[in-house]
Amino acid sequence: MGYYDQDYQGRYKPQNGRKGGYFLASLAGTIIGGLLVIFSIPLLSNFDVLPYKIEPNNQPAVSEEEQSDSDDNDKTATRNVSLDVYSQITKAVDKAGDAVVGITNIQESTSFWGQSQESGGTGSGVVYKKEGDKAYIVTNHHVVADASELEVSLSDGTKIPAKLLGSDIWTDLAVLEVPADQIKVVAEFGNSDKLKPGEPVIAIGNPLGLTFSGSVTQGIISGTERAIPVDINQDGTPDWQAEVLQTDAAINPGNSGGALINIEGQVIGINSMKIAQNAVEGIGLSIPINYASPIIDDLEKSGEVKRPFMGVELASVNEISSNHQQNTLKLPKEINYGVAIRGVQPDSPAAQAGLQELDVIVEMDGEEIRDVVDLRKHLYNKKKVGDDMQVKYYRNGQLAETTMKLGGETL
Repeated sequence: MGYYDQDYQGRYKPQNGRKGGYFLASLAGTIIGGLLVIFSIPLLSNFDVLPYKIEPNNQPAVSEEEQSDSDDNDKTATRNVSLDVYSQITKAVDKAGDAVVGITNIQESTSFWGQSQESGGTGSGVVYKKEGDKAYIVTNHHVVADASELEVSLSDGTKIPAKLLGSDIWTDLAVLEVPADQIKVVAEFGNSDKLKPGEPVIAIGNPLGLTFSGSVTQGIISGTERAIPVDINQDGTPDWQAEVLQTDAAINPGNSGGALINIEGQVIGINSMKIAQNAVEGIGLSIPINYASPIIDDLEKSGEVKRPFMGVELASVNEISSNHQQNTLKLPKEINYGVAIRGVQPDSPAAQAGLQELDVIVEMDGEEIRDVVDLRKHLYNKKKVGDDMQVKYYRNGQLAETTMKLGGETL
């Protein structure tokens, strides 16, 4: 039958037994080898180092030394990016931040249990001068108003007593004196007259109390030379127009008296939440430092602002009915502006200049005066104690003129 012979059971078998043995041995070896490979894979996964590396995309293998250098470089690059955050803003804050302090207004109160002291509110202030054993802080008038005691909180949490040297309700500024031994940083004043809309600025203060002391907000100068009506005596009628800077840097209650600084870390404004009166999104107001500086000097040296005064009680004509304008004041029909004199103090500059009750001032030194705010701005911002002032006024419908020598008491 050729290659195969029939065995005794009628089956076929190979003639050469060795070839069959080789075939079976090979088959068994293949099976066993496969099983060894299958069972060896999870065992190898428990080792930290394989006997060889598989490089994807046929890229050359990287030695352990090269890999270590690469890892170090990667770590160095990441470290540089994460720490490279120092900027002009952080430099400015570093320069001026510690000069901004917290101020606590402590007031006395009387209850069933007797007299006690409690916090009347908190605000901010700016250390602007250190001389000998004393240091000086500027803040807002409304921050220190009605205080029986004042306490200053430094950036490191130290609390020291403060003495009020002087306060001015018209400009909302006040000056405090503290011992100098704990004061480390003094702010530098900049030039607010050179500010431009769009210039970056930073507000530093203590919004909502000392919990958020040293808070920093950033914005721009939104406007310069803003005139904001201020009701000093809370009678619903503006008594004054504050000249302020407008910024969109957040200024919240507690920021009052804090610093508005430029990108050089110089103080260019004293923040005043009181002037804003109502919290308005994106509008912060700050007293320009060039305007504040002479007020600060007066308060530090004499405890008050030496302003010229006239010695009169005033009312704006535009707040008087047309009937009284014509029948009481006897103004010409075309004159619907000016300041009516409601009373004159004896021996005052106004009395010595011949002014009388019911006279209506319409001009000072050639400048039109439309209301009480105009009169005060001219008197406070443009005149000094002892100056002569030319005044034009209506009396009984007739225009007249006089010269007034200004005195040095409060209007």
